[in-house]
Amino acid sequence: MDINESKYLHIRPPKEALWAMVVFLALSSLFIAVKINGEWRGYGRTIPPNTITVSGEGKVLAKPDIAVVNMGVIKEDVDLAKVQQNAAGIMGQLAKFLKENKIDDKDIKTTSYSISPRYNYREGEQKLRGYEVFQNLEVKIRDLGKVGAILSGAASRGANQVGSLTFSVDDPKKAKEEARAMAIKEAKEKADNLSKNLGVSLKKIVSYSESGGDMPPIYAQADFGFGKGGVSAPVPTPSGENEIRVSVNLTYEIK
Repeated sequence: MDINESKYLHIRPPKEALWAMVVFLALSSLFIAVKINGEWRGYGRTIPPNTITVSGEGKVLAKPDIAVVNMGVIKEDVDLAKVQQNAAGIMGQLAKFLKENKIDDKDIKTTSYSISPRYNYREGEQKLRGYEVFQNLEVKIRDLGKVGAILSGAASRGANQVGSLTFSVDDPKKAKEEARAMAIKEAKEKADNLSKNLGVSLKKIVSYSESGGDMPPIYAQADFGFGKGGVSAPVPTPSGENEIRVSVNLTYEIK
């Protein structure tokens, strides 16, 4: 064998296979070119539907049916154990009084309890004056006719912190649902009128959103004084009504 003769065996595919490959590559290139051209011209894209958006608002007035008040005690003494015991005794009397007036345990909530040292400052030096104990309850009164008696009774039993009286609606869910229904009705009426003016037809609702629905409390405008007989200022009664507002947005597909 000639030493210059190649050691490798060259196999050429048949002409039919070569032509098939050439045709395949040509068709693939043509398909890609058509696709790119179509995308560039906008063919094959998902065209978003034509839409209109309308808004509506519902407003409902609800009369307050509960009162919420904060009541508690602040006591100070040089003896920490003594001041804690003193404050605890007053809070115990207060809890007993509230139960006697048919206030459920679920409507009595401790919102704050703290012990703080108090100092006197003289000539750049501080000297411990004693300890201050503060405890506060948030009380929900469902019988509005008892608000005055409960505030006065709490003060006469040693509560020296009574205030933040508010009137509100205990369960605003029904009022909110009513306001929502009014808002949706108003929005639908707007959509019907708008479609007639524009000469288009309404199809399905494709988007919905809402906001609002909170019911702000009515704050009692009064200062409560603490005399020996209890609350000296007249206790206000709820006036006015709570207002719930719900705003909605409806987006319709049109044709």
